[in-house]
Amino acid sequence: MRTHRLSLRNAGIWINDRFPLRDFWRHHMTHYFAPRNFNFWYYFGSFSLLVLVNQIVTGIWLAMDYTPTAGEAFSSIQHIMRDVHYGWLLRLMHSTGASAFFVVIYLHMYRGLIYGSYKSPRELLWLIGMLLYVTLLLEAFTGYVLPWGQMSYWGAEVITSFASAIPYVGKFLVVWLRGDYSISGVTLHRFFSLHVIAVPLVILVLVFLHLVALHFVGSNNPDGIDINKAKKDKDSMPVGTIPFQPYYVLKDMVGIVVFLAIFFYIVFYMPKMAGIFLEAENFVPANAMQTPDHIAPVWYMTPFYAILRAIPNKMMGLSAMAAAIALMFVLPWLDRSKVRSIRYKGVWSKVAVSVFVVSFIGLGYVGIQPVSPVRSVMAQIFTVGYFAFFLLMPIYTAREKTKPLPGHLTP
Repeated sequence: MRTHRLSLRNAGIWINDRFPLRDFWRHHMTHYFAPRNFNFWYYFGSFSLLVLVNQIVTGIWLAMDYTPTAGEAFSSIQHIMRDVHYGWLLRLMHSTGASAFFVVIYLHMYRGLIYGSYKSPRELLWLIGMLLYVTLLLEAFTGYVLPWGQMSYWGAEVITSFASAIPYVGKFLVVWLRGDYSISGVTLHRFFSLHVIAVPLVILVLVFLHLVALHFVGSNNPDGIDINKAKKDKDSMPVGTIPFQPYYVLKDMVGIVVFLAIFFYIVFYMPKMAGIFLEAENFVPANAMQTPDHIAPVWYMTPFYAILRAIPNKMMGLSAMAAAIALMFVLPWLDRSKVRSIRYKGVWSKVAVSVFVVSFIGLGYVGIQPVSPVRSVMAQIFTVGYFAFFLLMPIYTAREKTKPLPGHLTP
């Protein structure tokens, strides 16, 4: 037994002499001091990493039995669901995981929004997170095409055609995106390559950069105040913090158990909810000669799709949709408030956040429904509410009266 311990210790010393494993563990776990007042909203960062692992692992196994050709893609999916051992489970975990991913990402972004996690010194952290969000949208879109059902085919047809509205280069850009003059097997193979190789590599790099930036500037907290970083020595904790390991690791493990229980309950016992990513039309093979009655993207893209449809002019609608995402990137420079957290901001900020949340959810609902005069008016109202949150932010955050921060701490 003693010899075994000595061999493990020697192995650890040998590794640490060649790779800073011990310093890495100390810097990012045992001596990474996080604010002690983390609440429920801080679970979703850990959940997003968990779902990312799920998507990578299940995606690798699905790719083993998937055939990225126009003639075999749809039947290979049916083969996975019917013939491959536990193939149905892997596919439901992957498809449900796609929706779960955006649920936790949107809640993670909402937490950053209400607690001011985008303000100095975390602007770059926010920008990296937004790049990650856009990359996830691209990953989800390319994955949506792979089942090669009716919604996959026509969804790709509609979304890639948006580029045609760009003056001068629009038509050439559409052909470049599709790899052909229309959606075809070439498009499918191109999107498969992007989905399983190129985009995941970008996501992993951005996740790494996001975590490095987070651990460099430190985590924000519900009060939006900076913890005292003064230390007597390298082993002392800043005021108001606790070590991430073991305290928050154990806390996150409890949250992960609850999350997995809900996740697998949906997978096993609520197939209709698990099938949000698996619309009925997608169980029909792709047919270029038959257009579905109603074409809409997956729910997590519908808010931006609704903004596009709310504006009659195609080019203006495309510009508004792009601006809706671009405004999130400049959020750190729009907020002029003296405090970070919504707890200490004035009533105008609280009203604005409420309007933004209602508008975003309303756009998501309208975007997934068929077009009608009433829904078009609703989409326009929600679009105004969405953009008003960002464009008026420099005014209401600068002029509103804020509450005093607790104690002597300042943002």
